[in-house]
Amino acid sequence: MAGTIRKTSFIRRSFPGILLAAVLAVFGGACSRPGGNESAKETGDLQPRTEPVPAPPNAGDPSEPLRIAAIVTTFFPNSHAGVIVDKFLRGFPTDEGVIPPRSKIASLYIDQIHERDVGRQIAYEFDIPLYESIRAALTLGGDELAVDAVLLIGEHGDYPRSELGQEMLPRRYFFEQIAGVISEAGRPIPVFNDKHLSYRWDDAAWMYETARARKIPLWAASALPVVWRNPNWEHPLGQPVDRALVIGFHMVERYGFHALEVLQSNVERRRGGETGVRSVQCLSGDEVWRAGEDGRWSIPLANEALSRIEDGPGQLDPNQVYDPHVFLVEYVDGLEAAVLMLGDGYVRKFAYVQRRGASTDSLEYHIAGGPARAAFGYLGLNIEDFFVSGTVPNPVERTLLTTGILEAAMISRSRGGKRVQTPHLSSIRYRPGKGARRPSGTRPKGASVGDWIVHEPGATPAAEPIPITRDGTVRRPPPAK
Repeated sequence: MAGTIRKTSFIRRSFPGILLAAVLAVFGGACSRPGGNESAKETGDLQPRTEPVPAPPNAGDPSEPLRIAAIVTTFFPNSHAGVIVDKFLRGFPTDEGVIPPRSKIASLYIDQIHERDVGRQIAYEFDIPLYESIRAALTLGGDELAVDAVLLIGEHGDYPRSELGQEMLPRRYFFEQIAGVISEAGRPIPVFNDKHLSYRWDDAAWMYETARARKIPLWAASALPVVWRNPNWEHPLGQPVDRALVIGFHMVERYGFHALEVLQSNVERRRGGETGVRSVQCLSGDEVWRAGEDGRWSIPLANEALSRIEDGPGQLDPNQVYDPHVFLVEYVDGLEAAVLMLGDGYVRKFAYVQRRGASTDSLEYHIAGGPARAAFGYLGLNIEDFFVSGTVPNPVERTLLTTGILEAAMISRSRGGKRVQTPHLSSIRYRPGKGARRPSGTRPKGASVGDWIVHEPGATPAAEPIPITRDGTVRRPPPAK
């Protein structure tokens, strides 16, 4: 029966996660260019959405909270599902207190059950139907779309890696299923995609264009632009940026995306707005330091950014950095930017620095927020604002662009650091939006660092998934006599 849930203390699930392997090539294939440069894709003409985004039918009606389907890859403590979904159930922790949700998680789909799964326990606690298919989660086990928004969290899980070293997370496959149900219903509802749209540009472009064609409100983002900044600063809108650099760390693709979102959320505010990216290069190992010595990225700017990091190294010491990488990004308007990824252990925070004229601006991005993981409280609050209003805090083109830059960097790395031409990114032009809600202080306080319920795997009862009832068979009715 739709909307019901069976409960048990334990259930084993054996089916594997599904990954869409086929590619719809939207903008042509990769090719070589003379002079050692490489091109990721040949053509492309992506422009921002200009038509108004429709709000959900019951937006603004507190008596009818928005019904959200949570579609996730896996759900264990401190996974992205674990730190985002719970905010829509318990409230959004902020420095000013816990803000009650205006929505409810109406259904849950988990692609892979982790050995430390807590998603089924949370489903049991909050009486959330746990479905075995994405379609069932969106229809609440019925025949038609029955939710008002979709939370797509395709982060973490046991998925293979591509030849470029990318995590082959099934965000395109998830979105394709979601878009299919929405199209059948003829009722567009907002969809939030956690992090970059896909590991592969063709899939990301397909998601973006499909959302535009079917008028599906789509937003994607990192939590980094809405965490604590020290100092609490952002680039003055419309002022020039001459050079920019981000300090990042940890996994090149997974955290490189966060570093690119830090970069893009600042430089998109420069004079003229975003103009697109002409080329990307990723250097590794000793080549990183040689490029710094040659002035291809600024060592003084890197030291300025490092000096902002609390309990950080203060100055750059290549001998202490294991497995460094640098992304060199050339924008269409001539801006040159760098993302310096310093591996594991040397730093554990992000920082941004830029030069404009004779001035240098720098700041630290502070992530830690106690057991509540309140950075995701602010991200969740912005997601819910999007679901309720139908208005994105910033254009989705930001994350479309960072998705493309990241793939180009991974291609460059796989080709020994060759420069990759990016004509498919050179036409992505947009201006920053109204801005997201984020902390006004430099460090978390109040509910951001307060107590929070964190489930211990296996310690509480777990919900049993509701089996699917459809098998895809379609039979023609007999002809009328």
